[in-house]
Amino acid sequence: MASVHESLYFNPMMTNGVVHANVFGTRDWVSPYKISLMALLCEMTASKISLPERRRLNKLILPLQQGPDLSLGQFLKTVEECCPQTAYAVKLKLHEMANGELKDMEYFFYDLPNPYIAFDSEAYKTSVVGLFMRHMFLAYDKLSFSQVYKLYKSLQQYYHSHYAKPSDGQVGLPALVADDSDMDLTNPEDAVGDRIDKEELDTPLHESELSRGPLSQKQAEYFLARQAYLLKNDENKALKPAALQEELNNMLKFNPDFAEAHYLNYLNSMRVQDIFLSAHSLLHYFDRLILSGNEGKSNGDEGYGRSLRYAALNLASLHCRFGHYQQADLALQEAIRIAQESNDHVCLQHCLSWLYTLEQTRGSDSTVLTEDSVKMAAHFCLPYLASLGIQSLVQQGATQGKTAHKLMDALKDTDILHWKHSLSELIEISLAQTTSIWRMYGKSTMALQQAQLLLNMSSLEPVNFGVQQNNTEAFAVALCHLAELHAEQVTYLIRSRLSAALPRCCVSISQLLWMLCDLKIQFERHMNEGKYHLAEPLVTAISALNKTEGLYRKAQVLKALNRSTEAYSILQRLQVHCEKTKCTEVVIRVMLSTAELHWESSGFSTALPLLLQALALARQHHLQSLASETILHLAFTQLMLGVPEQALCVLHEACIEPVLAHGAVMDKGRALLLTARCNTLASLPSPHLPAVLLIPISEAAAYFFRLNCKERLRDVHYLQAQLHRSLGQTSQCNKSAMLFRLLDQELQSPAPPVSMRL
Repeated sequence: MASVHESLYFNPMMTNGVVHANVFGTRDWVSPYKISLMALLCEMTASKISLPERRRLNKLILPLQQGPDLSLGQFLKTVEECCPQTAYAVKLKLHEMANGELKDMEYFFYDLPNPYIAFDSEAYKTSVVGLFMRHMFLAYDKLSFSQVYKLYKSLQQYYHSHYAKPSDGQVGLPALVADDSDMDLTNPEDAVGDRIDKEELDTPLHESELSRGPLSQKQAEYFLARQAYLLKNDENKALKPAALQEELNNMLKFNPDFAEAHYLNYLNSMRVQDIFLSAHSLLHYFDRLILSGNEGKSNGDEGYGRSLRYAALNLASLHCRFGHYQQADLALQEAIRIAQESNDHVCLQHCLSWLYTLEQTRGSDSTVLTEDSVKMAAHFCLPYLASLGIQSLVQQGATQGKTAHKLMDALKDTDILHWKHSLSELIEISLAQTTSIWRMYGKSTMALQQAQLLLNMSSLEPVNFGVQQNNTEAFAVALCHLAELHAEQVTYLIRSRLSAALPRCCVSISQLLWMLCDLKIQFERHMNEGKYHLAEPLVTAISALNKTEGLYRKAQVLKALNRSTEAYSILQRLQVHCEKTKCTEVVIRVMLSTAELHWESSGFSTALPLLLQALALARQHHLQSLASETILHLAFTQLMLGVPEQALCVLHEACIEPVLAHGAVMDKGRALLLTARCNTLASLPSPHLPAVLLIPISEAAAYFFRLNCKERLRDVHYLQAQLHRSLGQTSQCNKSAMLFRLLDQELQSPAPPVSMRL
């Protein structure tokens, strides 16, 4: 839940509404690229284009005008994807000018449609195309003869550098498919030699490299705003971290005081978890913002203090994100002090939200702080912070054992607020939290429904309406739950399809969550199949992401390898740690594993109090899945203590139905097999009992076969052979015995005693 407040866009670069002027050298309006764009616009107004192609070209015009100058290959490739015929016509126009004379370029400008009289075309003076043409006409008319000549020579170089072959300098008529070699427009000698791969060509306006020379103010603003937007909404389409870092370095080389570039550098560093560079860039952003004086000009003298307190608050969030809680607390106290001096209630509410978040990370009870934060946020009409506080209270209530209906009622009230204000980010968090709560309470069907609802939800933001956001932490949480639920039902193929939905360009929090989830699924699969040599290396990888999960799985592997003493020592240390951190689910699982270790030494009476304690804890926190698993262990212990009737009664009263409805395939198989064993040993005189027991045993065999759990299949075939023999079914008995023998030879290990495994 703490991650809910860790927004990288806490004080985004565009919030102050101020644009830094004169930070870059301004390019002349007339350039070879602009001439190519003019040729495109001329073709659009003159030729007949189909409606779908015209619609695609219209969408392309504004990004082409506002974005950085593209190389000829990138420009032609972009146009060709929308309309191949128009792209070819543009090539012919450029070919005529570049291989002709200066008068051909002059004739091109004089032959353009007049924006003042073209009432029925896209080139009318008030349209996007018309405004661009008017700018071009004015800029071209102001050029002297020598400047016109230089423009013509640069156009020739722009064209020939794209089509000229290294072996021969002759330039032929361009083919229909444009080459995609890159070229610098400002300084051809600094051209980048790397060719653009197919991925970059799919989104040439956003992923293609910028020119190496100084950009105009509008081009720089467009690039920064576009990349920040993509990082927030669709990270897959943004530049890769290394490429974006290179472009930002090039931008800052020409103007080190460009504050917004430093902020985007901070966001980019957070993508790769670079603590040094992210802190460095964040501090530079606020330093430049204050030194530039824009905050002071827009907001008076108060602007400087506002920048300082939000700088401290952002620094606190940065340290909290990387787990540096002491540094985060110091930065937060500084932000609170400055906000109190300035009487900034909004900033104080943000500080209070981070304060109770820090208290939660320390393991302290922050309920009072959170409730105060919700009340004050509602008083100052801050629905975002109020909703975050309620969601935090819901999470605390879930860990403290509150009932599901109370938590769901609280989330329902916040959902009304979210939909009222179209807070799509909080709607996603609410759905992810609901999924986690249903999963924790053992209601897999409800968890699956909520996860599917989140994954099929699109953004509600006006600028991003209808676009599915796949780089949020809530999306990753839902995806992990969905993968684990499918893995429990042995549908492993879905896991690879789900992994494709996450952005893969960097190691973000979403990727770390998915990596941990994927490793746990692989570990459980190898353990179920008895491949302990494959499960053991995964423990190290899991420990690197989550020490608690890694320790628990290390104990599982040691127990499976019959290294009981080492496993018991790890489980005891883990239980003490989890009791301190109030991680109830892991405490219960540790108790169950400890009870299984007692079984191996036939200490069933010793395991009984431990299981009763685990059952009480599970029921106190309404953890139905863990309670059912604990009852399975309890029934098995009673069976081994010689009271199968009592074990059977416990199974039917409180275990079988929830396990078959919501349990994993392994739990279903174990429950059915245990029920059959209890029935065989119970003193229930019935001549038809063996035949009746064959049905659940066959179902258990089908479950274990799906899991490829050969050790448990061996036990099932042994029990089937006994039942068939008691019924006098010799052929079926021999078949089950043969299957048992084949598995026994394949496993090459003696079957463990019945008293050692559930």
